[in-house]
Amino acid sequence: MTARNLIAILRGVTPDDAPAVTEALISAGITMIEIPLNSPQPFDSIAAMVERFGAHATIGAGTVLDTEAVEKLADIGAKLIVSPNCDQEVIGATKRLGMLSYPGVFTATECFAALSAGADGLKIFPASIMGPAGISALKAVLPASAPVYAVGGAGPNNFAQWRAAGVDGFGIGTALYTPGLAPEDVRARAERLVLAYDEVMG
Repeated sequence: MTARNLIAILRGVTPDDAPAVTEALISAGITMIEIPLNSPQPFDSIAAMVERFGAHATIGAGTVLDTEAVEKLADIGAKLIVSPNCDQEVIGATKRLGMLSYPGVFTATECFAALSAGADGLKIFPASIMGPAGISALKAVLPASAPVYAVGGAGPNNFAQWRAAGVDGFGIGTALYTPGLAPEDVRARAERLVLAYDEVMG
């Protein structure tokens, strides 16, 4: 797998479309992929993705709000748990079950609570509201080893601004995928995104 800190967010994808979209993303160089649990039949989609592509990508779920979902995701082989909030029980369960934890945070208090619970990275959400200046201020007090991801408002046209603020990676949703988008179109979007990422972050 590549070392790109890019998480593709496939909100609204269906079990019928998920495998082909996943293949398109992997072929373009994006190997961290999550399906939000408020998508149609998300566990079925994730299970199919893990079965076909689990050896080639880190696949999991977003919008994970409780430990029951974490346990169900572990049972189907998911490796990535992303949340919109900082729930220390969810983070703890994720780590106990051997998965990667990326909770949503916005304040310094939430950031440090997430890290103390074992989070692997911090998902600044919504990053568009905090802006690069806010993230730069947070980075000044956070451990240098804590990866910070901008989610919400980040894309190829502003990767450089976020990078200058100290961002380590990005979660990308509608810039990559919207429900019904053909796999070849997803691949084209992903290739453009990866090119822009590599130019700024490589």
